Amino acid sequence: MDRRNFFRRATREVGTRTVAALDTWARQHASRWVRPPFALDELEFLLACTRCNACIEACPTGVIFPLAPHAGAQVAGTPALDLLHKACQLCADWPCLQACEPGALKYPGTKKKKRRILPRLARLRIDPAICLPYQGPECGACRDSCPVRDALLWERERPRIDPARCTGCAQCREACVVEPKAITVGSWHTS
Repeated sequence: MDRRNFFRRATREVGTRTVAALDTWARQHASRWVRPPFALDELEFLLACTRCNACIEACPTGVIFPLAPHAGAQVAGTPALDLLHKACQLCADWPCLQACEPGALKYPGTKKKKRRILPRLARLRIDPAICLPYQGPECGACRDSCPVRDALLWERERPRIDPARCTGCAQCREACVVEPKAITVGSWHTS
């Protein structure tokens, strides 16, 4: 191998390892927040997002907010969802996505498809120690809150979330009447 090829190969290998390390870092840190609908993978999202706030301003329910500086300089000002206090309404025309000119939010496929594609926002779980139907009394506050067919199921008058169908919009959490809420929110980047 001549000297020129040696340096090309070494540069390519260092570049590949650097990108892999940055991707690992981004995925680990992404477990602390939930991105808006149809966000690119975390590293790609961070590279594309210009922190313009257009998606934040376009959100009709105010569920999108900018991450604070204490989240880290690399992510400060980037948009995230406040699913602990509000729910994503899965708007029909995706105003947040329409407002994202840099393409950090990107609809998968074409919009001409007959079937509407829904995003995977967060991982929701029901805590049986808090949920009233698991304690004996009836509740049902979240029963009609889910906009996704068969994502929130009822078995023996107890709610169950089907993780294969659930988008993580947190509309069921918003409807929950107990404090603390019986439905927890987690990132898809966590196990």
